[in-house]
Amino acid sequence: MKELTSYNRVAGYLNKIFDLLNDAYFESALSRPTITIQSTPKAYGHFSLRKDPWLSKNGATHEINIGAGTLSRPIEEVTATLLHEMVHYYNCENGVQDCSRGNTYHNRRFKECAEIHGLCVEHSGKYGWSHTTPSDGLLEFVLNNDLTDILLNRNEYGGFHMTGTGAHSGAAGAATLRTSSTRKYVCPCCGNSVRATKAINIACLDCNRQMLEV
Repeated sequence: MKELTSYNRVAGYLNKIFDLLNDAYFESALSRPTITIQSTPKAYGHFSLRKDPWLSKNGATHEINIGAGTLSRPIEEVTATLLHEMVHYYNCENGVQDCSRGNTYHNRRFKECAEIHGLCVEHSGKYGWSHTTPSDGLLEFVLNNDLTDILLNRNEYGGFHMTGTGAHSGAAGAATLRTSSTRKYVCPCCGNSVRATKAINIACLDCNRQMLEV
C-alpha cells in the first residue's frame, strides 16, 4: 500500500476504515456519511446530529469529522475516534439520546453502546463517559485489517495531550508524527508478515527464519 501522505488518499482511507468498522461492529446498518477532515480545536472529531449538513443529487448525509491536527496519532487511536463518532451516529439513527448538557455530556447510554461496539470507556468529570480508547478487540481489528498510520497532519499543535473529553491540547508549533503502538514483522525469506501490539520474537516456520520488524 502507498504511504498515506496526501489529503485525497487519507480521505479515501478514512472511508475505507468506516466501511470496515460498519461491517464488523454495526452489521453494515449505517449508511456512509460524509467524512470530513477539518480543524476541531480541543476535540478529536465530531458527529453532526443534523441529517443534511451535506447535500448532493443522491440526497443528504450526516457528517463525521476527524480533526485535521490529530491525524498523525497511531492508527488504532484514529480508528477509535472514528468508531466513537460512529457510536453517536448509531444512537442517533436508533433514537437514543446519548449526550446532554448541550451535547457535551456523554451519558450511560453512550457508555453502554460504546462498550458493546469495541471501545473502552472511562468517566471524565463534566464530559461524562467521554474518554474512549481501543479495546483488545479493536486492536485485533486494526491488526487483522493491516491498517497503517496516516503520515499527514495539519500543523496546528506541538503535541497531543489525552484528556477525558477526547480533547487535545498543546502549544502552537510544529506538529509531531507519533508512531503506532502496533508493529509489523516480515520474514526476510518469503515475505510473510504479521502485526503485533508489542515487541516480540517471532519466526516464520515455513522458512525457519526469524521475522524482522519493519
